[in-house]
Amino acid sequence: MDNEQNSGLLLLKKGQKGIVHAIFSRMGLILLLLAFHIFLLFSVFSWFENFLPHIYGGTVLFTVVMVLYLLNCRIDPSAKITWLIVVMLLPVFGALLFWYTQSDLGHRTLKNRLNQLIGQTRDSIPQSEAVMETVSREAPGTAALARYVHRTGCYPLFDRTAVTYFPLGECKWEEMLRQLEQAEHFIFMEYFIVDEGLMWGKILEILARKAKSGVDVRVMYDGTCEFSTLPHDYPKRLKELGIQCKMFSPVTPFLSTHYNYRDHRKILVIDGHTAFNGGVNLADEYINHIEKYGHWKDTAVMLKGEAVRSFTLMFLQMWNIDEKQPEFDRFLAYPANPPEGTSGYVLPYGDCPLDNDKVGERVYMDILNRARRYVHIMSPYLILDGEMETALKFAAERGVDVTLILPGIPDKAAPYALAKTHYASLLASGVKIFEYTPGFVHAKVFVSDDQEAVVGTINLDYRSLYHHFECATYLFKVPCIPQIEGDFQETLKQCRRVTEQTVREEKLSRKLMGVFFKAIAPLM
Repeated sequence: MDNEQNSGLLLLKKGQKGIVHAIFSRMGLILLLLAFHIFLLFSVFSWFENFLPHIYGGTVLFTVVMVLYLLNCRIDPSAKITWLIVVMLLPVFGALLFWYTQSDLGHRTLKNRLNQLIGQTRDSIPQSEAVMETVSREAPGTAALARYVHRTGCYPLFDRTAVTYFPLGECKWEEMLRQLEQAEHFIFMEYFIVDEGLMWGKILEILARKAKSGVDVRVMYDGTCEFSTLPHDYPKRLKELGIQCKMFSPVTPFLSTHYNYRDHRKILVIDGHTAFNGGVNLADEYINHIEKYGHWKDTAVMLKGEAVRSFTLMFLQMWNIDEKQPEFDRFLAYPANPPEGTSGYVLPYGDCPLDNDKVGERVYMDILNRARRYVHIMSPYLILDGEMETALKFAAERGVDVTLILPGIPDKAAPYALAKTHYASLLASGVKIFEYTPGFVHAKVFVSDDQEAVVGTINLDYRSLYHHFECATYLFKVPCIPQIEGDFQETLKQCRRVTEQTVREEKLSRKLMGVFFKAIAPLM
């Protein structure tokens, strides 16, 4: 790398993180409304003492109206319970917060633009009729799932795709570096977290060199990075290296209602023939170069072949949100170069929080409902709505081996306490729960009956299932599925089993924390 590139890379490491931007987002709004509610209450008592009966009666009537409205509105039942609690305890504060978060203020343009782009590209990648006919004969349930996913967007089911499974983030990173070195035409990267360090530094070194040689390099990361890992002007700094860069949804003080609608996807596409997907972000803890919560267990897949086109399209849909002349066809036309001798079927898919299709949750539930022998799951979080908890329990109650691996060392206290509120109910139905003693499980994996699996970005929590832009790779009869199950079994050897006894012995402080946060879990 020449001096100009070295200077550019050094420039990227200067500057403060935009911490101030964090203060004025969701937390700022909640504190402001809470302060307003307290001020209003004191004002009522001090200024309108003679009218307190009328004010009290009006408040009760207002609360009744809000409760009736909430009971009849079209939101998730678990979220309804949360909003009912908030509105009944704090009528003014709760109603203002509800109308703010449910309004179109701040995300109407985003929603309309995404719908436009999805509609424009709905037929960009045609579904092979021969593939669907074959799968319909072999596995009608899988074919039905594929038809549902395809209905929600342009997500065909593919053959002619080779899949490589990575049981650790460092394995994915090593292969990423090799594949990036081979890029000739374009590199698309979309990640939830990018943080300066060894992992990103090595990747950035290659990206800068490739951009200088004429490769179209584009990087997109979530706007929350600007107050957690990267300076606010990071896109400008990458531009100086020839890299196009965007933040998805930069945090805007008080004005944005889609603070929860984060881009949680992890996508790398190279020249239209190679793609990476999974739980691994671009930060050193994901490759165990640094230790934050013990050993970091994560997973990923690499695709080579026809199915890569879906990830190319997913990236371009997000990238073109603010582009006046979006370009799709040129990049989708690059040859997929499927390897010889591939077998099985691959279905990459995305999940958007701005529509009514909870694709991530429904794919998981479909696997649970169709399983005959086992469903083995790795997830960093377990914050379930009633439907998902019922699906897990029902599968176990009809004799399916449902086993979950969760973190032994949590990254956050509240989600860890929330996960434990589900333990007793799941155990009573026969669900087996294990905790990874060496550290933190960040993998998002479902594997079932030795023939289907999902590896992607979708956690078993409200944020992933309801609030985030997500993506995953569904696999059916792909040769690497036994490897995924084998990795699950090897990980299981390093876990402690959760029993009814260990649940009873849990710390009282953690139990109380879980009970409290469960009431507001859908808003977290």
